[in-house]
Amino acid sequence: MRTPKIAVGLASLALVLAACSSESDADSDASAETATASAEETTTEEAASVDVIKIGSIHPLTGGLAADGLQMDAGAQLAAADINAAGGISCLDGAQIEILSADSTGTPEVGQSEAERLIQEGVIALVGPYQSAVASNIATVAERNGIPFVIDVAVADEILTQGYTNTFRIQPNASAMGSQGAKFLKELTDAEGIEVSKIAMLHEQSAFGTSVYEAFKTAAEANGWTVDPVISYDAFGVTDLTTDMTKVKDAAPDVIVVTGYYGDGVLATEAISAVDPGAKLIYSIAQGAFDNPSFPADVAGAGEGFFNVNYHLDVTNPVTVDLANRFAESYGEEMKTSATHSYEAVRVIANALETSCSEDPAALRDAIADTNLDSILATVGPIQFDETGENINGSPIVMQVQDDAIVQVLPENVAENAPRFN
Repeated sequence: MRTPKIAVGLASLALVLAACSSESDADSDASAETATASAEETTTEEAASVDVIKIGSIHPLTGGLAADGLQMDAGAQLAAADINAAGGISCLDGAQIEILSADSTGTPEVGQSEAERLIQEGVIALVGPYQSAVASNIATVAERNGIPFVIDVAVADEILTQGYTNTFRIQPNASAMGSQGAKFLKELTDAEGIEVSKIAMLHEQSAFGTSVYEAFKTAAEANGWTVDPVISYDAFGVTDLTTDMTKVKDAAPDVIVVTGYYGDGVLATEAISAVDPGAKLIYSIAQGAFDNPSFPADVAGAGEGFFNVNYHLDVTNPVTVDLANRFAESYGEEMKTSATHSYEAVRVIANALETSCSEDPAALRDAIADTNLDSILATVGPIQFDETGENINGSPIVMQVQDDAIVQVLPENVAENAPRFN
């Protein structure tokens, strides 16, 4: 799986051949054998010092999710650059990491075929892909080929309920997002004395949005809350949510919860601004817009006060802040949490390469399963995987738009500011 860059010492070989020209045929044969052995030894030594280990990065680099996918691929590339600058994989003679990028286009079938292509090109592991449906297809390829697959972002529970042994996930799954979302909502409303009885939920209709909704609904009903109305939509086909928000307003919910991607999150915000549904809180779970650094400006301040429960890079960690600053300087945009997850996924693989001292996918898989790696994300502990491949310490936090900035507000150990209420 390693790709050596071989440079043969041609000048030295030419001198050997010149000396041999005046000797007997027997002496020439012996000298040629010596020269060949010397060249092969030099080649082996040089190959050992400049090996490259290939990791595949599959993300939506074109299409509606390209803004996120391009950042995620850049996050993976930055991780490789940092690892290489620090000396590469030391127990493999300083082997360098090379990221082979692939465009899923946001399509499960394309993501699957790209995973197969990358494996043919010699990658020893895969990271990606941002969407649950794409992740499901890549996981089948990884399992069939015995190649480790570290999911940076993809939330649906069922990806890791198939009995797979080669797929691992860094972020919290849908059940964790939904149940923690309900837990945090109760903490916020109880602390502020806000009475909640009815919640409206809008969510995108794929496995991602549906699984988060189902987990949240179960936890919400355990709190005595009614989740009604529930409105689902095609995140990549919807162009306006005003009519849907009017239905929400007619139901008079205490809280509105939104789950989806960036574009539909902006549409939901515009609809809330236009309709003014009168909810006590605008709250979201795994919403790709409400904690995005570009969101406050893109909606011209209309999202002020909105809450979002999501995974997040830890802005209270100096190491994370340094990474985010370097990313912004080189990439030209503020680093999104999804890009940080991609950086982490490559770190997990590199750490496993160091502990296994092997590029064999099976040995690498076992080392990933035993990962215990400090995280630069806002979590409750290091990255550690259970027998299904879930990160047992993966946890969302609560953020809020405050003064046109995304601020961490809960739990207290990662909070920058206290939550605000109108």
